[in-house]
Amino acid sequence: MGCKTEQKKGVDISGKLPFLETGSLDAMPAIWIDKVTKHRIRKLTNRIGTNRSFYFHNNPFLKSKDGNTDLMIFYGGNGNAKHLYTVNLETQETEQITNKPGNKYGEILGVQTRKVYYTINDSIFATHIDTKKNEFIYKFPDSVRGSVVTLNASENLLAGTIISKKEDDLLRKTLDGNGNFDKIYEAKSERTLVTINIETKQMQPIYKERAWLNHLQFSPTNPDLLMYCHEGPWHKVDRIWNINIKTKEKQLIHKRTVDREIAGHEFFSPDGNTIWFDLQIPRGETFYVAGKHLDTVDETQYGLKRDEWSIHYNISPDLKTFAGDGGDESQVAHAKDGKWLYHFTPTKDSLVSEKLVNMAHHDYNLEPNVHFSPDGKWVIFRANFESNTQIYAVELKKSNI
Repeated sequence: MGCKTEQKKGVDISGKLPFLETGSLDAMPAIWIDKVTKHRIRKLTNRIGTNRSFYFHNNPFLKSKDGNTDLMIFYGGNGNAKHLYTVNLETQETEQITNKPGNKYGEILGVQTRKVYYTINDSIFATHIDTKKNEFIYKFPDSVRGSVVTLNASENLLAGTIISKKEDDLLRKTLDGNGNFDKIYEAKSERTLVTINIETKQMQPIYKERAWLNHLQFSPTNPDLLMYCHEGPWHKVDRIWNINIKTKEKQLIHKRTVDREIAGHEFFSPDGNTIWFDLQIPRGETFYVAGKHLDTVDETQYGLKRDEWSIHYNISPDLKTFAGDGGDESQVAHAKDGKWLYHFTPTKDSLVSEKLVNMAHHDYNLEPNVHFSPDGKWVIFRANFESNTQIYAVELKKSNI
């Protein structure tokens, strides 16, 4: 991801970039160097309105049509309108993909088929990234409320959950205006994991349970392996599970070893071999990035300091380093100085951290959700330190000063 657009965007033609406290101006320049961390930051999207990158474990990247550069999918909004767009990570050229009216949700990209999948009301659609052709996929029955959130490695099956409308309506009546996390968990409403065949348009139940089933992710390499979680207060649930959608065999990924131990915000490594997650033994006391290897079942645990704890972690394309998006003092780690984006390098059983971005001016009600760029040279994140939500990239290489 280069910087070919620097002169166009008003950067000093001598190549000298401004050293600024990130978020200290109402409108940051297109490119600057964080004066604390000495890392270069770019505003990645230049369209008017809000721009929001994908959730940390949803892949947003694919090659351009000619195969020469990398594209990233993101949501852009203006007023009540929200559409999916691409941004070229080299040129920063932005192009709108979707055109259907209606509130869209879903962050599902088919890299092979070059389609994005999303839901409007009770129906699932796909749009081809290059041709912009729309395709109807499936309408959920009137008796259920359903959603899909992930696409398998063969790109022929979507997976999601359904709940009966009766259960869903009853649940909604018991909740307060904030959606009360604990009440959803305690309701124990029956949910069903389902797949939807993209070609045949058929829905197939996989597994049902009176539990809050959430956070579904297909393996990036095994089309039959689906990860899901038991959502709720993390210290009360055995959270992370795999299920083989053909055999229905289930596997608990991490078993609690002490009272109030928690594991969550799980994600697959790009090679599909390991599931990584935030591990705390017990909750809020000691902090790890942990990974369970699916073949050997060995578990790796990398320790980190309280202020380095992050809401989400991600792993680099070469599987050698991690990134974290930090957190504020109100969250589980109660970090006194945790509002940073981090780059982590494993050393024996610990992670050595480097601060990438000063997030002091960011409101962590919006989670930054870090992604490594496909070339592994940048970390992409979303932030609101310019008052509205925008997408940025920070270079891992420290600037020469």
